[in-house]
Amino acid sequence: MVVGMRLSTVILPIHRWSDGRKIWQRAEELGFHAAYTYDHLAWRTFRDGPWFGAVPTLTAAAAVTERLRLGTLVTSPNFRHPVTLAKDLITLDDVSDGRITLGIGAGGNGFDATTLRRSDEEPWTPRERADHFAEFVPLLDRLLREPSVTHEGELYVANEARNIPGCVQRPRLPFAVAATGPRGLRLAAQYGEAWVTTGDPKLFETGTPEQSVEAIRGQITKLGTACEAVGRDVAQLDKILLTGFTPDRPLESLDAFVDFAGTHFELGFTEIVIHTPIADSDFAADEKVFERIATEGLAQLG
Repeated sequence: MVVGMRLSTVILPIHRWSDGRKIWQRAEELGFHAAYTYDHLAWRTFRDGPWFGAVPTLTAAAAVTERLRLGTLVTSPNFRHPVTLAKDLITLDDVSDGRITLGIGAGGNGFDATTLRRSDEEPWTPRERADHFAEFVPLLDRLLREPSVTHEGELYVANEARNIPGCVQRPRLPFAVAATGPRGLRLAAQYGEAWVTTGDPKLFETGTPEQSVEAIRGQITKLGTACEAVGRDVAQLDKILLTGFTPDRPLESLDAFVDFAGTHFELGFTEIVIHTPIADSDFAADEKVFERIATEGLAQLG
């Protein structure tokens, strides 16, 4: 097994808990390092079907698992406020006995960007999303570290926000910062215990796996530059690849996964995240292949 490589999964919050609990428990049985869920109000083709809240889902998952790390991929400022999110995260970290990782990003243009806005309001522009993210992350960092925080910023206010007793994980639970642009990469370098990418979205439908690898290599180079600018060694950050958004098809077979994971390990990734299969969706996959990948995939990496 390649030392330092971890394999995790994403479980979308689409299942009533009578079924969902078995899926989260199965993820632990299969030996995944972590199981994440998306934090959205609704998402793409799943909009008109069941979609449950990330925080209650993770709380329930924490109660029925023991070793599995849990987290979001990813939370964003689109509909979250750092004060209330910090309270939820401290509670989650306590319920799980210190097994929570916060995946966090600037957000996008989907339903999260419009659901809480009037019909005559425009969603935030990319610059506005970056502005919110740039204030959100440092404030959340403080809220999770300090028992009382007062902050009056351009976009967020916290007036003597109390967060006692704080996180089980000290000094706070880890951040996995999703970013590819310069401002987000700086936040990852300064505040992240990990960095997350899905690759280059422009290559998903028309690119090749080789082009994807080169694009991701470029992202890692930029991450290194961002780390250098804040005096940090890029090797200190875990590097997480959320699959399903590149031209590759790593769940087609065990061999396909081994080739994919080996290539990306060589790029510097320490964690690969695959989606738990969902029939009749973009995440459809053979359950038996998925389970073989979970139990045998990393062991076949030389």
